[in-house]
Amino acid sequence: MQRKAARAATAVRRGLPGIAMLTALATAGLTGCTSSGGDRTVSDAKAGGSPAPAPAGKYRSLPSPCKAPEIKRLKAMLPTPDSLTEEQREKLYAGAADTSYDGDRHVGCRWAAGTPSETRLLYVGFERVVSYDRATASDDDRARQVYVRQLTDAKLPFPGPTTSPSPSASASASTSAGPGPSASASAGASAGASAGTSTSPAPSGSPSGSPAPVLGSRVLEDLGDEAFLDDKLGAAGASAAQARSVRIVFRASNVIVTVEYSVQPSAAGTVPPSTETQDAARELAEALSERFGG
Repeated sequence: MQRKAARAATAVRRGLPGIAMLTALATAGLTGCTSSGGDRTVSDAKAGGSPAPAPAGKYRSLPSPCKAPEIKRLKAMLPTPDSLTEEQREKLYAGAADTSYDGDRHVGCRWAAGTPSETRLLYVGFERVVSYDRATASDDDRARQVYVRQLTDAKLPFPGPTTSPSPSASASASTSAGPGPSASASAGASAGASAGTSTSPAPSGSPSGSPAPVLGSRVLEDLGDEAFLDDKLGAAGASAAQARSVRIVFRASNVIVTVEYSVQPSAAGTVPPSTETQDAARELAEALSERFGG
């Protein structure tokens, strides 16, 4: 019995190295599988993961449009008769805000002033564009789509900006690449100016046969990220003066800014000069652009 026990113990001792070897190999195999599986998991995540969404637009809120223009500028653009009281003037220049159910997305303000010789209207609007799927388009991308749609509606070429005169410059020829205006409620039927010398009647006070230069609708440079100006002239009539309406639209990142300035003379046959009307609207647009870091 003792001899059998000794032989059994010896066999066990001789078998231990093999058992240890098998255990080590099994452990190594398990480790290798775990490591390989982990690498595949990381690789699969990188290959099939969703792309990072585009960052939100630069602007998360909008300024008050009624307070955006300076009072000094409003007084220059919207003259009032001397008969108004100071309280009436303050109310007029305070503007009338558009009804808005989301002040962080779309706001606007309107002003109206009249004198015996003319009536002037002004509108300032801000629209903050938001992309609801930034994985496919950023807020700026969506805002650019809104801008391009308005540019197309104005019948202006895209792309292909043209060099435009400075706000204070006078030009004898239009730099427009094509006719701009579409129908406007404030201006009536459109009669957009095309490139070349104007044939519009001379404004009141201008020498006969020396019409003021007309600057047509056109794409603007150096205003926001991209901009255009749409100039509409109402149809001439025997008993009605022609109203001129200038609309400037520019994009600042994910915000669309609109400025509309209309001049309606009282006397028939009077035509508001395009240079003066456009300069006033553009100077206001440039001031608003500075509020958006432009």
